[in-house]
Amino acid sequence: MAMTQTELLHELEPVVAGELDRHEKVAKEWFPHEYIPWSEGRNFDGIYGGEAWQDGDSKIPEAARVSLIVNLLTEDNLPSYHHEIATTFGRDGAWGTWVHRWTAEEDRHGTALRDYLTVTRAVDPIALERARMAHMQSGFVTEYGTMLQQLAYVSFQELATRISHRNTGKASGDEGCERLLARIAADENLHMLFYRNLLKAAFELDPNQTMRSVTDVVTTFQMPGQGMEGFARKSLIIANEGIYDLRLHLDDVLMPVLRQWAVFDKTGLDAEGEQAREELSAYLAKADVTAARFVERREERRARAAARR
Repeated sequence: MAMTQTELLHELEPVVAGELDRHEKVAKEWFPHEYIPWSEGRNFDGIYGGEAWQDGDSKIPEAARVSLIVNLLTEDNLPSYHHEIATTFGRDGAWGTWVHRWTAEEDRHGTALRDYLTVTRAVDPIALERARMAHMQSGFVTEYGTMLQQLAYVSFQELATRISHRNTGKASGDEGCERLLARIAADENLHMLFYRNLLKAAFELDPNQTMRSVTDVVTTFQMPGQGMEGFARKSLIIANEGIYDLRLHLDDVLMPVLRQWAVFDKTGLDAEGEQAREELSAYLAKADVTAARFVERREERRARAAARR
């Protein structure tokens, strides 16, 4: 019989404790203020009589700026994320210690990103604040109702966020921006390892239920920022720049994690587990075709643009 979510939480508690201990040993302490070029800052118009923000204030390319805003607004919804995982994982024992540790580390990302973008005048601070208010008021509610589904989701999402941050930094053409985003991406990678290792342990406890959860998440995955205004348009800009697209999602996020879990090498699955794995395989094959088509068309567009120049 499949284990209940309460049983799984209890059985995974020692794994959580071990992963938390490992995380605390390898995580590096860092301070947001050290990554901000404060000397570049100057007053905006308003109380201190500075200069209003203008589009030409930043040399960061548009696509990178769009990605920076999406990444920051995503980080801003941390209160909702905390509520979701605290409700699912609990606030006691090793689970609770991890929930609060993770929240504290993620909060640091939003602080550093906002300070950097404001000081360097990379974005319109008024538009950014309005977007923050709108996005946080809409909140975030997970579509996944089980602990296993949520573990699968964050395993993929943390890695996706790491790659998005790293590629945004590279696309910015700004040394300071790239340095900050690389630092944030390193945190996200450690978060991914924590969740990925937990789900690997869950496969040992209940392989069939875990396989179904992984398939459910992979086939419906959406980034947590999907609720923000204009997300579809912003995502297309980001994808067209090659910062984050379906090809990267498949090759650098889904497949590496699925290989770590050895999902296609699992033996002893029952009929439902095998059915979930077949659905997963079919989805990946279809997505691979879609990703290849998108990349091909993007290269064709770039070639035409280059020819016109």
